[in-house]
Amino acid sequence: MSDIKSLSREQLEDEILRLRALSQGGAALKVHNASDDDAREARYRALFEAIDDGFCIIGFIDGPHGPLSDYVHLEANSGYGRHTGISDIVGKRLREIEPGNADVWLDVYGSVLRTGKPVRFEQEFKSVARHIEVSATRIEPAGLRQVAVLFRDVTERKKAEAALRESESHARDNIQRVQMAMAAGAIIGTWLWDVPTDRFTVDEAFATAFGFDPQQGRSGLSLADIVGAVHPDDQERVTASVREALAKGGAYAHQYRTRREDGRYRWLEANGRVECSSDGVALKFPGVLIDIEERRAVEAERDHALAALRTLNETLEQRVEERTAALVQAEDALRQAQKMEAVGQLTGGLAHDFNNILAGISGSLDLMKTRLAQGRVGEIDRYMTGAQGAVKRAAGLTQRLLAFSRRQTLDPKPSDINRIVAGMQDLISRSVGPGVAVETVGAGGLWTAFVDVGQLENALLNLCINARDAMPDGGRLTIETGNRWLDERAAAQRGLPPGQYVSLCVSDTGTGMSPDVVARAFDPFFTTKPIGQGTGLGLSMVYGFAGQSGGAVRIYSEVGKGTMICIYLPRHAAEDHSSDIPADAGPAPAATGVHAILVVDDEPLVRMVAVEILEELGYEVLEASDGPSALKMLDARPTIDLLVTDVGLPNGMNGRQLADAVRVQRPGLNVLFVTGYAENAVLNHGHLDHGMEVVTKPFTADVLARRVESLIRQ
Repeated sequence: MSDIKSLSREQLEDEILRLRALSQGGAALKVHNASDDDAREARYRALFEAIDDGFCIIGFIDGPHGPLSDYVHLEANSGYGRHTGISDIVGKRLREIEPGNADVWLDVYGSVLRTGKPVRFEQEFKSVARHIEVSATRIEPAGLRQVAVLFRDVTERKKAEAALRESESHARDNIQRVQMAMAAGAIIGTWLWDVPTDRFTVDEAFATAFGFDPQQGRSGLSLADIVGAVHPDDQERVTASVREALAKGGAYAHQYRTRREDGRYRWLEANGRVECSSDGVALKFPGVLIDIEERRAVEAERDHALAALRTLNETLEQRVEERTAALVQAEDALRQAQKMEAVGQLTGGLAHDFNNILAGISGSLDLMKTRLAQGRVGEIDRYMTGAQGAVKRAAGLTQRLLAFSRRQTLDPKPSDINRIVAGMQDLISRSVGPGVAVETVGAGGLWTAFVDVGQLENALLNLCINARDAMPDGGRLTIETGNRWLDERAAAQRGLPPGQYVSLCVSDTGTGMSPDVVARAFDPFFTTKPIGQGTGLGLSMVYGFAGQSGGAVRIYSEVGKGTMICIYLPRHAAEDHSSDIPADAGPAPAATGVHAILVVDDEPLVRMVAVEILEELGYEVLEASDGPSALKMLDARPTIDLLVTDVGLPNGMNGRQLADAVRVQRPGLNVLFVTGYAENAVLNHGHLDHGMEVVTKPFTADVLARRVESLIRQ
């Protein structure tokens, strides 16, 4: 065994294969010389395990990828694990341990198996991230389909070679850069500082740059000599930078001024590298000098230009700010003028319409007073009817104004828009007349909307009447419903958040609108109709109602081709339909039994009217002018059956707050809110609790009586 280590790598491989062949051949020929066989086997095993290299024998097998498409490891020494990091390799197939790179190994070893020619190569063993040096030989006979592989891990050598190549490349690049820089005149001198002896060896150009005699530069200079030639203002920084470079080692770069032979100072840049011993002691400090006088002059000029530009920018920003402020002021003035124009238009329209209404009411009352004085009571009904009609017109005008300003009191309920349209079809047909063909297209499976049915009916009727007026010679009017799922882009075009909406569209084949008219169509009192044929509040009411309901309304029109106006309402999650709202019609019902009602209103005349209407019907009525006094009366009279309260009350408590305070003690007390103007927040955004209803001013006696009776019976 003493001669194993003296064998070369090739000799070891040949000896192992020879002994293995003799061992197998002897077994095949049944030669029974036990001592010879044992000796050969012992030498074979000793060689097999003694070599430091990895050694294995692979056997080719057929596989799913075809004949001889894989191999299995039949034998392996302990060196296999040392050089690959893979243990227990015997019995494992190639495609188990190197599936992504199996074809490379199969090509090489397959060639050895086919040709019988040994190969020697280096290859990356990717699954273990190592490079190995391999020699492979076929084991005879070829029918065994076996190859012997001897290898060693050369990863560190490959890394060292790569590092050496990279270092040599960097060195070549540096040499080339220095040569090019010197040829171009960028480098004006070189130095080598022997740090332990404090001796600078410099070339003639270096000596000239520092104002030294070239002979003095060749004989050697000290650090003190070098620093002494530096501008006094730069010496402290140079000393500190050199001291820091010696402490840290590595690259060094610093700019400073040196005194030339003519006594003038010029800027240069010193670039070098401190080379240290293994224990960190600075040994050598080579470097080069670069003339940067022109660069510094350019930089100084650049800095001056930047300073001037900065000053210009600062003044420019100031000028822009002044201009912007003037522009903002002008825009504010323009908006104020537009606002005042809109207010003037609004108040002018209101004054015109309300003066007409008030003239009718005042004239009717004057005539009633005159006829009563004359005893001609038979004509009273005619003037009373005229006054009541004027009041209804005023109420309608106010309702439209509140709708436009999104301040009307809504009573929304889950509603089926198709049923609402179907219920109004006869009214719409009569309203538009026989010259207009009305067609309704209701979408199947239409989603539910949460909307005030009465206000939606009013909006739909307004749109249909506008469509009729746009078709003076007749035409076709189409009412269409649909489900709309608006993405971010479509929703943004309509001024809505993305989501699901129910659309109600009214289209006509009339004259259409120009873009200018479309842009102003929702403005209050804007109308293209002749004077006296429209208030200009119809579309503005529709616009306000849609916005207050959480939706939007949009106009699509082209001159000469007709117009389509669509109302988009948010989909309601619940699918219950409550579209059938009973109409307030018929005579006022009288009280059934004895019931006490508390009426709260800060307007004495309105309170008096409500009290007398209810007393006339047989109710016991109490009255209060504000919330605190109403609470005292409710505490004193626990038998009160109904609270009728205005929403807008003085003295720190509105009608909603009064109702909530009362229901803390009496949760079953029903409440009727009476209002002519109410923020949605007061009425909880249109959602009223059970046992609460709303009636709007001005109200008739019949309407008030029916709402009171409905709540008394609950």
